[in-house]
Amino acid sequence: MSYTWRSEDVPAAVPVGPAGWVRAALRGTGLIVLTFGCLGLLLALRLLERPLHGARRPWTPWITQFVCRNAFRVLGMGYHASGRPLAGAGAVVSNHASWLDIFTLNASQRIYYVAKTEIGRWPGVGWLARATGAMFINRDPRQARAQAEEMEVRLGLGHRLVFFPEGTSSDGRRLLPFRTTLFAPFFAPDLRPAMQVQPVSVTYHAPAGQDPRFYAWWGEMGFGGHLLQVLAAPRQGSVTVVFHPPIRVADHPDRKTLAAACEAAVRAGFRPQAAAPPGA
Repeated sequence: MSYTWRSEDVPAAVPVGPAGWVRAALRGTGLIVLTFGCLGLLLALRLLERPLHGARRPWTPWITQFVCRNAFRVLGMGYHASGRPLAGAGAVVSNHASWLDIFTLNASQRIYYVAKTEIGRWPGVGWLARATGAMFINRDPRQARAQAEEMEVRLGLGHRLVFFPEGTSSDGRRLLPFRTTLFAPFFAPDLRPAMQVQPVSVTYHAPAGQDPRFYAWWGEMGFGGHLLQVLAAPRQGSVTVVFHPPIRVADHPDRKTLAAACEAAVRAGFRPQAAAPPGA
């Protein structure tokens, strides 16, 4: 079962004037051309990759990473990363604030998202997620074993899987407690000995003069309106990503201590009050 974080204090919508609509049209067109142009290339390449490599996907994730990194250039957002992304198979856990997290985490590494089953049914978004190799899960305890087995297969193929342990997005100014149930599959007997989890901290810096929660998307906020606001902004802010040292699952007795260690690491690198980096 999933849940949604809500807050009665929702930032007021930023008015979009004629110039804003022009900016939104230009940036939106750029993102569409970038995303769907490269998606066509990915699907064509997958026709050759699939019979040669099956589910391993050694080529197409590079295209996804290229799209995500260049999405920030199209938007005009600054992107700052520190630390070393996980090498090899394993899991990545991060705080969750926005639909932009999809681009943010994929811009520096080749990864596969673990998402709720219902996302796979969303028009457009679900199709893109499936095309790029996302893994869909239903948080039903009765399906936990089957999903752990699928995760084991994916990790055995060398895939790096991304989880959002908060279970929902927030306003980008806080970290919600990590839900320990999402860490249970890592303790499967065949996974635990070699399994490693990398905590990642993501902090968005709003454009000058805007609400600090400008890039956050949560609760019942409409996607279309939020997307328009981001595309129409006269000036953009930036995002900072901190890759922390990977944590070995075998060093922890249970999922609760592992979740606590990952949450502590993410909190240590989360700086919502920091000023936007120079050049943002």
